[in-house]
Amino acid sequence: MIGYVTLGTRDLKRAAKFYDAIASELGVGRMFETDRFIAWGAPDGGAGIGITLPFDGRPATVGNGVMVALAAKDTAQVDRIHALALSLGGTNEGAPGPREGYYAGYFRDLDGNKLNAFVMG
Repeated sequence: MIGYVTLGTRDLKRAAKFYDAIASELGVGRMFETDRFIAWGAPDGGAGIGITLPFDGRPATVGNGVMVALAAKDTAQVDRIHALALSLGGTNEGAPGPREGYYAGYFRDLDGNKLNAFVMG
C-alpha cells in the first residue's frame, strides 16, 4: 500500500552517507536521485525511503509521533542496523530486543527522524 516514505533533512550529502549504509545492509541501493532528493529501495520491491530538502525552503523538522519502520530479515540484522546507525552518528531510542510480538531496535538519524529496524515474531 505504501509506495515510499520521505523524511526531511537539513544536509542532503550528510544524510545520504547515513542512508547509503543502512540501505546497503538491507540489500538495496539508491533508486532515484536529484539535487534535492534521494530515494533508496528496489523498484519492484516494497516501500522505499527517501530524504529531501524541504520544498518550501524552510528548515526540516521532525514530526512528533512519526516513525519509519525498516523490515529486517532476522534479529541479527536488526542488531546490525541499530549498531550501524549509532556508529554513523545516529542516536539510540531503544536498544534491540524483544517487544510484544516482534523484535526491534529504535534510533534517530542525523536530523532527528525516528526509525526502527524490526522483525515480527
